[in-house]
Amino acid sequence: MRLTGRDDQSLPRFAEWLAAAEATEPNDPNAVALATATKDGRPSVRIVLLKGWDERGFVIYTNLTGRKSLELKENPRAQLDFHWKTQRRQIRIEGRVEQVSDEEADAYFATRPRLSQAGAWASLQSQPLPDRATFEARLQEVLDRYPTEIPRPPHWSGWRTVPEQIEFWQDRDGRLHEREVFTRTPQGGWTTHLLYP
Repeated sequence: MRLTGRDDQSLPRFAEWLAAAEATEPNDPNAVALATATKDGRPSVRIVLLKGWDERGFVIYTNLTGRKSLELKENPRAQLDFHWKTQRRQIRIEGRVEQVSDEEADAYFATRPRLSQAGAWASLQSQPLPDRATFEARLQEVLDRYPTEIPRPPHWSGWRTVPEQIEFWQDRDGRLHEREVFTRTPQGGWTTHLLYP
């Protein structure tokens, strides 16, 4: 095990691997599996899109009344898993979660296509839907209500996973994979070590 200090090398490596995926993955290189759990430990996982990342953490945006948000509110921990098949690589990130600021959510929401903005208002995410026509009618109501700019709904924001551990997995022949784990220390630095495949 070695100490990397505050100059964490996991973020530069993440940037490098994400850039490689963006150059080779045919669809959504920012797609990531997000795992959450209820307070009693019942797990749930789904694919979402990473929409921002920096030294503070990794950000996704969603409806705050849907299942993933409800689980994150009662059990504020998550794991992200990127898998890039063409690169034969995987990155697992786990840590606590926090809601992004209103300013961050507003700024990202403004970049979304108009139809996606309207969908954020029209969708009662994770609730039963009687038929597709009901949703499409709700969507049209939003488009009619906001003929120009669509504001961010109060029930829509982002979640940041603040990393406590990041594992880089590289496929190797014979399933003799390379695995390196970075773990945040209580002092804010990082340690790193290899894992057997």
